[in-house]
Amino acid sequence: MAVTMADIQHLRKMTGAGMMDCKNALNEANGDFDKAMETIRKKGQAVAAKREDREASEGCVLAATDGNFAAVVALQCETDFVAKNEEFVALTRQILDAAIAHKPETLDELLALELSNGSVSQLITDKIGATGEKMELGFYEHLTAPYVTSYIHMGNKLATIVGFNKVVADEQVARDVAMQVAAMNPIAVTPEGIPAEVKEKELEIAREKAREAGKPENLLDRIAEGSLQKFYKESTLLQQEYVKDGKKTIEQFLKENDKELAVNGFKRVTLNV
Repeated sequence: MAVTMADIQHLRKMTGAGMMDCKNALNEANGDFDKAMETIRKKGQAVAAKREDREASEGCVLAATDGNFAAVVALQCETDFVAKNEEFVALTRQILDAAIAHKPETLDELLALELSNGSVSQLITDKIGATGEKMELGFYEHLTAPYVTSYIHMGNKLATIVGFNKVVADEQVARDVAMQVAAMNPIAVTPEGIPAEVKEKELEIAREKAREAGKPENLLDRIAEGSLQKFYKESTLLQQEYVKDGKKTIEQFLKENDKELAVNGFKRVTLNV
């Protein structure tokens, strides 16, 4: 059976494989589309197995919102060249769209989602076969709140999502908070959100520094507590200095715009070292 250009383009659209790979697969399958699809996907699985020990430190990070739901995904690969490829970015967008549409709870549930041209996991494997690079869905984060916003930093290596307790009248206010999370990498919204083990570690580090500086033992706890308060100002979103105006905190910035406005939570995903 003669293989047509339309057949080749259709297989390429379904798998993301190269034109010659699609042509060869169709010829090998004597024009049987399903068999050709299986051949392409077996190639992807074989390449994936060979590249398993490689490091996928590059990639594309995208975020989006839908009503009161926000999600961010990171599709990782080996090289920046592939990460910037339009088809790779488009695949990342397709995965994000699936997350927004179906709202899975976990990364594994997202990978298992069935789309029109295969599962999310299969689409990634197909792309591995097309590029020859290791790829993996490295991150999937989401949140639900009365109002959500997202921010994607230039270059698609960093994205954030933020949830608020109520509708934000000025979208720029919400966006500024999302940009703050991107720029300053807070650990939590407030000190209460920081894990106890993190707080204790900071206290111990502060005590040890004070001890090495020759401070009296009876003052170590007080000095450590002061250091912890400084840590809160650097590491909790509401206590951080607003990057656009260092004379106010994020909490003050929010209250200036709406006294009842508060941040429910945030997620930050980055591939930047």
